[in-house]
Amino acid sequence: MDSLSYLSNADPALIDNLYQQYKQDPNSVDISWRKFFEGFEFSKTNFDDPDSATAQHLQKEFKVLNLILGYRSRGHLFTQTNPVRSRRKYYPDDSLETFGLEESDLDTVFQAGSEIGLGATTLRNIVEHLKATYCESVGAEYKYIRHPKVAKWLEDKMEGSRNRMAFSKNDKKHILHKLNQAVAFEHFIHTKFTGQKRFSLEGAETLIPALDAVIEFGADLGIKEYVIGMAHRGRLNILANILNKTYEDVFFEFEGKNLFEESNIDGDVKYHLGHSSDIKTSNGKDVHMYLTPNPSHLEAVDPVVQGIVRAKIDNKYDGDENQIAPILIHGDAAIAGQGVVYEVIQMSLLKGYRTGGTVHLVINNQIGFTTDYKDARSSTYCTDVGKVTLSPVFHVNGDDVEALIYTIKLAMEYRQTFHRDVFIDILCYRKYGHNEGDEPRFTQPLLYKAIAKHDNPREIYHQKLLEEGSISEADKKAMEKEFKEMLEVSLDTAKKKSKGSGLEYKDSAWKELQFPVDKDFEQSPDTGFNKKKLKAIAEQITSLPEDIQFFKKTLRLFNARKKMIEGDGKFDWAMGELL
Repeated sequence: MDSLSYLSNADPALIDNLYQQYKQDPNSVDISWRKFFEGFEFSKTNFDDPDSATAQHLQKEFKVLNLILGYRSRGHLFTQTNPVRSRRKYYPDDSLETFGLEESDLDTVFQAGSEIGLGATTLRNIVEHLKATYCESVGAEYKYIRHPKVAKWLEDKMEGSRNRMAFSKNDKKHILHKLNQAVAFEHFIHTKFTGQKRFSLEGAETLIPALDAVIEFGADLGIKEYVIGMAHRGRLNILANILNKTYEDVFFEFEGKNLFEESNIDGDVKYHLGHSSDIKTSNGKDVHMYLTPNPSHLEAVDPVVQGIVRAKIDNKYDGDENQIAPILIHGDAAIAGQGVVYEVIQMSLLKGYRTGGTVHLVINNQIGFTTDYKDARSSTYCTDVGKVTLSPVFHVNGDDVEALIYTIKLAMEYRQTFHRDVFIDILCYRKYGHNEGDEPRFTQPLLYKAIAKHDNPREIYHQKLLEEGSISEADKKAMEKEFKEMLEVSLDTAKKKSKGSGLEYKDSAWKELQFPVDKDFEQSPDTGFNKKKLKAIAEQITSLPEDIQFFKKTLRLFNARKKMIEGDGKFDWAMGELL
């Protein structure tokens, strides 16, 4: 552990109290503080002249420590995370002058560099390291976390990697492949089913390679099952490109044909449906994926997901939270505006409801239906509700797919280590209106002028790989051509089908599920219960143990219920529900 961590994380008033305590009795304080104050006294005795070069440098060492704390606390306000707009300006800013330093100090060596793992180094290197870590494609909010161990873990992870990771050439090709699936799938549906609502993922397609990466990485950390809850936007893309629902089945639903093979039930609209599947990772691990259906509004699915996960933790995984994880995918306006979000989040650490930590992903389109985010909420970020449970929050540029993959892996590792919620705010945009039938330029003309000129994430990443020589133009074109041809074949097959499989849930818990047919409704089933058995049950639930002393009101209540059984059979609502 860094020898100065106790200093940079401490309250100045606390340090002063410790110093006063030290002056009265040096042995009354921890040895680390005793040594610190010995050095302080030495400095006062030998370098008492405030104008001496040594004293001035010592003062600047503390200013550099303050600068490091400033970047850790407020660096997220000065990031490059917005792909289509300039960030709002915040003051005081991150300039050297804010911390009492000057340009002339940049080439001065400071011991404070040890605080971020650089050792003694120049202020220039310290600032460059902090900007790369906290002010580029990833911003982090975590300094409000009250557990020093947790904050230190995050700092070591982020500053040790500068909030980025190295990818091999094969990794990059796979990322581009998943991006191509996401982008081409949306474009194909847009051209083949013109005017149909699909609540497309366009503008946030980096979510697909990010989810693909966290499934792989989570499996290596012990995850055997993910339960995902989300609203409509991007659901079809996730069904097809993450849960492996066949493109043929997706297109079949767009054709408006009957989904279920042996039933007259039409089912729900395609962007409400759920799905389950078993996935084999590249390392040979088996992962079960379950996307819950969400026919209700936006965040209504959140408690449903948590209930499913908790039930499986208790009944399937013998209480082990490491083997299953919930992922909730929110919209920016919904997570900031819907009360059910707060209600669910504040239960996340309660013994009776906890699920071992939820990974929250926010598709931040920066707009709610037609309302600009500045007119939609009072908080700085849509994710500020995450601070209720002292959860770390990461803000990521949705155009930087490598930054998003790094962040979601870090989030998954955090979840598995500390079993607490973690939030990733994906700054992106919505290419079309609330749905594909809306015209967003009516209410947001300037934003959508910028969006119209903006390349999709696949093109941005492809250009990056071209410039670094990881892929050729021919490779990219071949990838696009092959995928489009496969989609064409799937569409042709879907058009020829007359019935769907109806197999939305392959989970063993649902494999015996039977869909109703017409004959099931020809007569009412017998739902009665044997009167003698029912009365025996009533006797049991209205009898109290004689060796225990109860409140008088409890005795009266149970006696009243017993009289209902023995009387004319008239029960109140409570007794009826009990039976």
